[in-house]
Amino acid sequence: MTRYKAIISYDGYDFSGFQRQPHARTVQEELEKTLRRLNSGQEVVVHGAGRTDSGVHAYGQVIHFDLLGTRDVEKLRYALDTQSPEDIDVVAVAQVADDFHCRYAKHQKTYEFLVDIGRPKNPMMRRYATHFPYDLELSRMTEAIRSLVGTHDFTGFTASGTAVENKVRTITEARVEVDTDRNLLVFTFTGNGFLYKQVRNMVGTLLKIGNHRMPVEQIERILKEKDRQLAGPTAAPNGLYLKEIWYEE
Repeated sequence: MTRYKAIISYDGYDFSGFQRQPHARTVQEELEKTLRRLNSGQEVVVHGAGRTDSGVHAYGQVIHFDLLGTRDVEKLRYALDTQSPEDIDVVAVAQVADDFHCRYAKHQKTYEFLVDIGRPKNPMMRRYATHFPYDLELSRMTEAIRSLVGTHDFTGFTASGTAVENKVRTITEARVEVDTDRNLLVFTFTGNGFLYKQVRNMVGTLLKIGNHRMPVEQIERILKEKDRQLAGPTAAPNGLYLKEIWYEE
């Protein structure tokens, strides 16, 4: 068996997330169907670096899988790309060491979140950006988002019921910018890992701060008190993108 790593992108609108689940269309299952055909009918298990939720998109999701024999990586990429559904794109394929694991190898992730701030909203972006029709003060969000940078216990930004015990993560970059050409607010977060719905909860909180419904210091209070009830609502999934993953040597 030979192990391959692939970078894929997908439109998450019609998927119930990345991870395989009963009676639901998922990215993992669609890729495994295609790889089974390419692997002489033998089952192939696809592993993902991140388990994106229903409706969440990806530009740079990373997967790995094992196939019989050794393949030309560009021919494999082309076959996997053209035989997968149209809402999945296979960007690159590379052969990797047998012990490589896309989820457990040390890596950094970047997520992007798009908010449509147009009035009226852009109907063409309804699947790809979350609309926020209220006034926002960018300077308040810019000040507040700085408090997320560093190593913190992000319990207060985690969805209830998560099975993960260690909620300490390191965020190395957190910023918010306005894309005036597209009437979008763009949030960017880079870190060594993110908890279940953490990015969406952070964005929901920052939007309330920008709308003067929470103080700028609210981020610091949530991190200190580790109380999910102090944070804002969970932003809708359609604005979230897994933008990039890169691995440390």
